[in-house]
Amino acid sequence: MLRYIIAFIMLALPAVAEEVVLGLSKDEVAITTSFDGSDVLIFGAVKREAPIPDGDPLEVIITVSGPSESVTVRRKEKRFGIWVNIDAVEIDEAPSFYAVATSAPLRDVLNDVEDLRYKISVPRAIRSVGAPMAVQDAAAFTQAIIRIRTKSDAYQLLENGVSVDAQTLFQTSIQLPAALTEGEYKTRIFLTRSGKVISDYETSIDVRKIGLERWLFTMSRESSLLYGLMSLAIAIAAGWGASAIFRVFRL
Repeated sequence: MLRYIIAFIMLALPAVAEEVVLGLSKDEVAITTSFDGSDVLIFGAVKREAPIPDGDPLEVIITVSGPSESVTVRRKEKRFGIWVNIDAVEIDEAPSFYAVATSAPLRDVLNDVEDLRYKISVPRAIRSVGAPMAVQDAAAFTQAIIRIRTKSDAYQLLENGVSVDAQTLFQTSIQLPAALTEGEYKTRIFLTRSGKVISDYETSIDVRKIGLERWLFTMSRESSLLYGLMSLAIAIAAGWGASAIFRVFRL
């Protein structure tokens, strides 16, 4: 009986004209001591219940977002020959990593209303609710964190970075930098026509430390005293070893 009820409900739902069928080259990234970044291939196809619509072509947007964190951005000025902090704004949520790949220039595949709704572009992915009243140009602090993280490849805008074949198959490659924050990296795919989102899909990539990297990270968090003593012992041993080598070469 339950089977017939489910079938009836499915028939009653409106058919989706176009939707995403997605694949990932990897859904897990392991961070080791020798980790220097990783490329993730994101590919998929468009499933249709009807022929390809006439008019504007299908466009694809893919975003990969790392764990969000609060960030305090400070502005410095030189006063009396000394650099001092004069303003500070706390960004409520900023992704530790954020990449946007599109099949055409972003302004051509997504309008502002849809960007505001889905928070796709880099500035919209950052949440900054309020700023001190004394700060007149709070938006400049958001632009500063975007500029800094773009230089380190933590934020990426890859326009024309998604290839679309026959409005059905698509793929892109996202390069994850070496300095990754551990956690779940949310991956979203949007299909758009005339700047409007017609379908979206979400999955995730799990980024975790393993091996020695995991052991050291866990020790630093759970046994800080032992981690500090071990670090001190390593520093002393390294200093003694360097001194011994210097004495040998000196003789």
